[in-house]
Amino acid sequence: MTMRQSKLFVKTLRVAPKDEESINAKLLIQAGYVQKLMAGVYSFLPLGLIVLKKIENIIREEMNRVGAEEILMPALHPVENYEKTGRQAIEDLFHTTLNNKKKLVLGQSHEEVVVPLIQKYISSYRDLPLAVYQIQTKFRNELRAKSGLFRGREFIMKDLYSFHLSEDDLDVYYKLVQTAYQKIFDRVGISAKTFLTYAGGGTFSKTSHEFQTITESGEDTILICDKCHIAVNEGDLNLFPKCPKCGGELGKSTKSVEVANIFPLKSRYSDAFGMKVKDNNGQDKSVIMGCYGIGVTRLMGVVAELFCDEKGLIWPQEIAPFAVHLIGLSNNVKAEAEKLYEALQKANVAVLYDDRDSSSAGEKFADFDLIGIPIRVVLSDKTIDQKKVEVKYRTSQKIELIFIDQLISYINVW
Repeated sequence: MTMRQSKLFVKTLRVAPKDEESINAKLLIQAGYVQKLMAGVYSFLPLGLIVLKKIENIIREEMNRVGAEEILMPALHPVENYEKTGRQAIEDLFHTTLNNKKKLVLGQSHEEVVVPLIQKYISSYRDLPLAVYQIQTKFRNELRAKSGLFRGREFIMKDLYSFHLSEDDLDVYYKLVQTAYQKIFDRVGISAKTFLTYAGGGTFSKTSHEFQTITESGEDTILICDKCHIAVNEGDLNLFPKCPKCGGELGKSTKSVEVANIFPLKSRYSDAFGMKVKDNNGQDKSVIMGCYGIGVTRLMGVVAELFCDEKGLIWPQEIAPFAVHLIGLSNNVKAEAEKLYEALQKANVAVLYDDRDSSSAGEKFADFDLIGIPIRVVLSDKTIDQKKVEVKYRTSQKIELIFIDQLISYINVW
């Protein structure tokens, strides 16, 4: 993936938007990754879409590794399905009506769709276990849409649903997905600040699990066990007054944001639709379910919130929109910069080339800091005389001089 900055229709802003409170919204808008249409609803611009797709692909790879099959379900749902599960009146549903007066809701989750879908394809214990997932836009009628990508009315979510013959089988898969989630958070760079968090399971079970990431902009509060990296949601201290894993004392409370959750649904939704399978004795049995969600757009907001400084964003390598920000500082180096741009393309190095003639060196450097690409490569009159380029990492103040013909091997080692 390569791009000329002169062809990028989006321009960075010199000043962060004053109507945003959260760090992630301020920086993502200022750097040209997203644009707000209204509270809780954002457009993803070219750079933002690249980052979002990279996060999606990481999630997709890890879900495929645990044997889940990807599907895509509708966002428009018949309200009758929600009447079967008793969820037609939940307050965060968006309701709408067709011209023929048929009542619909916009999907805020997909239990009411996935169960009747899978029901058409399974009838025997031989068909289980089964897991399907999707990455799709969701809609929630949030009373308080705020904190940028943290709390949206329209957002992208990965939801996985698993179907089992027994609770023991569900437990095995449940732990498998826990591990997969930890791999996802490690790959996007937030694992050090993300904690498996015990919470109440509501009507489904005594316990569910959240993955909470520490950030001052978070709306949740967790208490962390210093011994085993496990946390408890503050709202569930009556259930878990001590660490549920080691029995130790919980530490002080800290603000956090929920980036994922996993629930043992048991037979709550399968029973609502009369979903049964025959076991190996020919007896009808209820299907046991689990659900596992990750807020994809929220995850992008969390990374932006954690990886930044006073100058702008600092994207982790695996989800950065480009690996290299190539900058030419004068017309004298333009021919050599074009050659280097082509060489980087041929070497499959993802590069954003700042080829703008109207921008000063200071403006170009400021945009590099704001946009947050990992490596800056600069060609100037001074460096070209030495047949070298300046190389600087976004995470460092150190500048290195590298011979042009050694740059690609240098980057590939990184």
